[in-house]
Amino acid sequence: MEKTGTLRFGRSVLVAFVWQNLLLLCSLFIMTLGVALAVRSNLGSSVISSAPLAFTLAGEKGLVPQFSLGIYTNILNCCLVGAQMIVLRRRFEAVQLLQLLIGFVFGVLIDINMAITSYLDCSSLPMQLLTQILGCTVLGIGIALEVRCGSITMPGEGLPVAISRITGTPFPKVKIFVDIALVFVAIVSSYIFFGKWMWNIVGLGTLFAMVYVGFVVKTVSPHLRWFEKLLAMSGFKRKLYGLARFIGLYSDK
Repeated sequence: MEKTGTLRFGRSVLVAFVWQNLLLLCSLFIMTLGVALAVRSNLGSSVISSAPLAFTLAGEKGLVPQFSLGIYTNILNCCLVGAQMIVLRRRFEAVQLLQLLIGFVFGVLIDINMAITSYLDCSSLPMQLLTQILGCTVLGIGIALEVRCGSITMPGEGLPVAISRITGTPFPKVKIFVDIALVFVAIVSSYIFFGKWMWNIVGLGTLFAMVYVGFVVKTVSPHLRWFEKLLAMSGFKRKLYGLARFIGLYSDK
């Protein structure tokens, strides 16, 4: 009897894990659709894709290896996880390496959504504005859902949380600093590769995204009880992995 109970418990945990991460996958798809739309607007990409986009466009001109936006995003995610290892040192947990897996999936989904949105014609300013606003809205919704999943932290959030743990600085403040640093890398890369500021990489749309996406996340988050119910459908309490369990703690400081 005891063995049967243990087996059922193990199955329930497995079902909860699969269900939780299936919903995470859906959240990542929504996030990357927002990223792709922001890139297509040509008004400036989202923060996380700004530096990868600079390298992607440079690759098209033969200045660096010609990889897709998703692959360069994967490379950036690896760098962000490496930075966490440096910051946390002995406090870095092995489970946090799963961020590399989530980051890889994120990169693949970016390439899929870039292909899906390839038909968009953003040659006119009204269409550019509409696409940028839509992209940032979708991205914000995706982030709100991703955070609710409470699963593996995306590397873009993992580094600010790691810095918050070490310094005691509130997560939102560190997140802003990290975002600014990523945009700065994109600007420097634009001057190195193209000798000028590339407004389609870092533009008014990027600044808009830095402000508006956070607003969307705060607006949408209180209305996600339906998503909480979906997460609870497995019948087992979801588990917070790695740095995900620290986001709420360091956000409230």
